[in-house]
Amino acid sequence: MKKIYNSFLIAFSMFSKIPMPQCEWTEKNMAYAMCFFPWVGAVIGALTWAFGMFGMKIGLTEVFYTVILVLIPWLITGGIHLDGLLDTADAMSSYQERERRLEILKDSNSGAFAVITCVVYFMFYYGVYSQVSARALPIIGLSFILSRTLSALAIVTFPKAKKTGSVSAMAQGAQDKQVKTIMILYLILIFAGMIVIDWKLGIVCHGTAWIIYGLYYKKSMKYFGGTTGDLAGCFLSVCELMMACVTVLSVLVLS
Repeated sequence: MKKIYNSFLIAFSMFSKIPMPQCEWTEKNMAYAMCFFPWVGAVIGALTWAFGMFGMKIGLTEVFYTVILVLIPWLITGGIHLDGLLDTADAMSSYQERERRLEILKDSNSGAFAVITCVVYFMFYYGVYSQVSARALPIIGLSFILSRTLSALAIVTFPKAKKTGSVSAMAQGAQDKQVKTIMILYLILIFAGMIVIDWKLGIVCHGTAWIIYGLYYKKSMKYFGGTTGDLAGCFLSVCELMMACVTVLSVLVLS
């Protein structure tokens, strides 16, 4: 039980800014950390849904309402996944060989393409949330869990581009068979929840996530020889944006 509790603490300490008690980051304590990664998404999803509904009810101005929705994931995670998106943008835009791309991923400096990507990303997110509706919010809330479930599944199944780094460390400590089983269970429960809430939006959102997941595998293998922590962050950021976008657009089309 203590090992599971420590895995919970490590997951929230690593993937969120929520204050947690300290524990030792040993391979034993990290065994089930990936199982709790989607729980961070549950916190973000719950806050997004709660604020979204509250903001609609009290009639917040569109600008303030939309900005807060955009910033909720960043406030909870501290931008750890967004950092991966920006590093990946620099690496992919370099058009260099694989080894050089991996070096760029590790570079702490931000290039021009990272800055451009950051601006476009937040502008795109602002546009999506400016069109959000009460019908879309529950599905978007669950999408934060879905993205992290797929990300955790990738960490224990995809080849690793490097033997060192956050993804390799988490994968080495993870109990692969148990984590895979739990992630599959999460996927079933999330899909069932989306279908119960709104089967049309649920299918569209879930389908979008799997398409991005497939592209994640294809691109990471082709250009990097496997996944890394930065690529995982890039996938999660893009997946969440695209799920929200498709869900919001689907509501407009189906209305």
